[in-house]
Amino acid sequence: MSIVGSIIVPHPPLIIPEVGRGEEKSIAQTTAAYEEAASFAASLQPETLIISSPHSTMYRDYFHISKGPSARGNLSAFGAPDVCFYEEYDTELVQEICRLADQESFPAGILGERDPLLDHGTMVPLYFLHRQWASGRQQSSDCGKTSRTDTTANIKSANRRPPFRIIRIGLSGLSLEDHYHFGMLIRKAVENLGRRAVYVASGDLSHKLKSYGPYGYAKEGPAYDEQVMKVCGGGCFGGLFDFAPAFLEKAAECGHRSFVIMAGALDGRSVEAKVLSHQDVTGVGYGVCTFKDCGEDSSRRFLDIRLQSEHARTESARKEENPWTSLARFTIESFVREGIIPAVSGDAAICGAAKHPLSGALLSDSAGVFVSIHEHGELRGCIGTILPTRGNIAEEIIQNAVSACSEDPRFSPVTRRELPYLELSVDVLGKPENIDGPEKLDVHRYGVIVSKGARRGLLLPDLDGVDSVDQQIRIAKQKAGINPSEKDVTLQRFEVIRHH
Repeated sequence: MSIVGSIIVPHPPLIIPEVGRGEEKSIAQTTAAYEEAASFAASLQPETLIISSPHSTMYRDYFHISKGPSARGNLSAFGAPDVCFYEEYDTELVQEICRLADQESFPAGILGERDPLLDHGTMVPLYFLHRQWASGRQQSSDCGKTSRTDTTANIKSANRRPPFRIIRIGLSGLSLEDHYHFGMLIRKAVENLGRRAVYVASGDLSHKLKSYGPYGYAKEGPAYDEQVMKVCGGGCFGGLFDFAPAFLEKAAECGHRSFVIMAGALDGRSVEAKVLSHQDVTGVGYGVCTFKDCGEDSSRRFLDIRLQSEHARTESARKEENPWTSLARFTIESFVREGIIPAVSGDAAICGAAKHPLSGALLSDSAGVFVSIHEHGELRGCIGTILPTRGNIAEEIIQNAVSACSEDPRFSPVTRRELPYLELSVDVLGKPENIDGPEKLDVHRYGVIVSKGARRGLLLPDLDGVDSVDQQIRIAKQKAGINPSEKDVTLQRFEVIRHH
């Protein structure tokens, strides 16, 4: 067996009457759709529910899978302690996913659990799924008579004899491509064990749909909801890659990466997709969709298609690289593949038998340099020097390229499998100059250095998602460990020559 179907569902606690206390009526459409999605999932008779939740343990560079034989949780944080859950984990499936991840050095496993209690992103879907099962069980025992008992009692009854086990998965700060690949690993593990499973992708849509909503309004909010519902409604999962990180951040979405893992779990499969509802009355988007597996379809291997396109694009860009970015790439590939840092000798950078020609300003000039690495449109590493620390720009690039791919504390070191998809830029910094205040800055023209005592933070100019001077200074302060409210900071600006 395998993953026989999937659902996308939101997780607003207020949808549960014991929490909403009447407010749940405002999203009655979502409730009705949720019940239909739960009925669809129950009809597939899963042995295991695979639930990905944005509110489970999350790391920047690692996918956490909840460990142990079982877990408990309740909704006391939302004023409903009597709505409680006890779930058994499918430990064999967890072990198989971990084994497959280890086999290919993929960053996923059971390390680093922060809180073993079930999160509300997991419990809200389980509320509906258990209620659906309990209602069906009650109807069966009454020989066809329709009967509905108290919701909480249903959950407690279901928890005594759960019809399925679960696994609980957190998201990560890794790329969308990595999330999709993780879904593929999960599917392979399910197939290896012969499980009959349903994937539950828990996640709200944008949190910025209405001015009166809890997070206010941004134009990217409605744009995100419209686009993602169109993609999911058509089952066109390749479109989930077409959301830029800066756009996702501005839309304040919640579940996109959860949806992408689900898409990976359906890789190469034809699906019957159905949109059950979309509501935005609270200022947060709630979308409900179902997906039924309809058999193999090799044309729907969306990650392969994506990576082939990315590889072709980077290969084309590589042919047009200038000496600055070409040297950075030569350095990174030499270091990642061979563990060797190229050395400048005469008019070339040398790594074993390989040589990279050098000339002009690379050898004759010195300056501070930042090397930035992007992968699939997302930052993968960025390290640099404000002032020159080496004899020339070539040596500066080599030093900072190695640091960017292996020592940026925000990321794990770049691996061999990532090399074909890296996009590089090299910023050669002009000399910093003191300025009197923020009015002398321009986010597109100038980078900024914010200093107070020994603390100093730098932000390069013209970065995606940085649209104002205030934002530029705030981020530079954060990097320096300077509180946003602290005054009497020293500001400097600088220009760069950026080589893509």
